[in-house]
Amino acid sequence: MITTNFVQGSPCWLDLGAPDIDAAARFYGAALGWEFRSFGSDAGGYGVFQQDGRTVAAVGRLTEEGARPAWTIYFSTPDADAAARTVEEAGGTVRVAPAEVGEEGRLAQFTDPQGGQFAVWQPGKTEGLDQVDAAGSLCWVELYTTDVAAAREFYGRLFGWRTDGMELPGGGGTYWLITPSGLGEDRMHGGMMQLPAEHLAPTGGKPYWHPVFAVEDCDAAVERITGNGGSVRMGPEDAEGVGRLAVCVDPAGADFVVLRPAEA
Repeated sequence: MITTNFVQGSPCWLDLGAPDIDAAARFYGAALGWEFRSFGSDAGGYGVFQQDGRTVAAVGRLTEEGARPAWTIYFSTPDADAAARTVEEAGGTVRVAPAEVGEEGRLAQFTDPQGGQFAVWQPGKTEGLDQVDAAGSLCWVELYTTDVAAAREFYGRLFGWRTDGMELPGGGGTYWLITPSGLGEDRMHGGMMQLPAEHLAPTGGKPYWHPVFAVEDCDAAVERITGNGGSVRMGPEDAEGVGRLAVCVDPAGADFVVLRPAEA
């Protein structure tokens, strides 16, 4: 589970790069019940999505040339500069060099050696999200990659993650569960899976991370998503021991998953 007790390598923030912030706010407000609070023109329109006054995600205008609308996952780090050095030493790329965000913290954005994009957050006044692992908030993160062995090595070196393999039913391959260094299974926060490039259509064959949002009713969430201009790539369907889920795409093309977790 993801918690707000953030440790090195745990998901602590996520934001959506959107071509139209107002349109994104309307969609996610209707689909997931979020309220948008802008930080104003000085922040380029960047703002947060909230639920009952608690921040669950953020959104900003898409600025990178040639970038697609997408969610970016941020992982907690005690030292963004050290993380940037490790990324480069391990064959990755620094897309956005470590920089201060006022007194809130320090961020950097990277690309792993296979092409998967992600970010880190070094906390200042802001540790991360206010609410996770509850309906309408982040409950899991996933990496689809073309080389899971290389990804495990890279992220293990960067964050110290432990990855444990789980065979998928029906010969579907191995799903690698991610746990922060030194913590137990109750702190598993995501997974990674190897897929051929032709199955990674949203990025033209490159690996990518995507978020999983918990919902109270997967089918009802899908109705809201499709009824407000989004689409469904897979599901809703039941996954044994996981819950009922659907892989969705917002009107601008950013993908995400909604999940009604299985009863414990």
